[in-house]
Amino acid sequence: MYNKGTIIPGLVIFIVFVTFPLWYNGLNAGTVPKPDLPVGQKECVAPAAEMRDTHMKLLNEWRDAVLRDNDRVNIKVGGKEYRKGLQMACMQCHTDKEKFCDSCHTYAAVSPTCWDCHLTPAVAASKKETL
Repeated sequence: MYNKGTIIPGLVIFIVFVTFPLWYNGLNAGTVPKPDLPVGQKECVAPAAEMRDTHMKLLNEWRDAVLRDNDRVNIKVGGKEYRKGLQMACMQCHTDKEKFCDSCHTYAAVSPTCWDCHLTPAVAASKKETL
């Protein structure tokens, strides 16, 4: 092999550089957040494990169904009906965005676009008071 003296050290430096985040943190991603769950609620629109994994897909499906297909069929959870949507269903129980949504989204380093249009119940109430 030609240039063996530069290829081997180059590969070692490359491997160290690429794996640096793994061994620097000791393979520790930090403490997993424990979001505040709503008091008095026993059920969600789906099981907790499914909501953790696919809530973003569910919200996108609801958005598409409501806005594009005008499908506003209510969701029944534990005998109580909710309208499809982030504010009409989710935010009825999960009222504190900072303690519920933001704790996991910050940990996962994602910035959902939900909040570009939607308001939390507290912000919506404060806007109504100023009018």
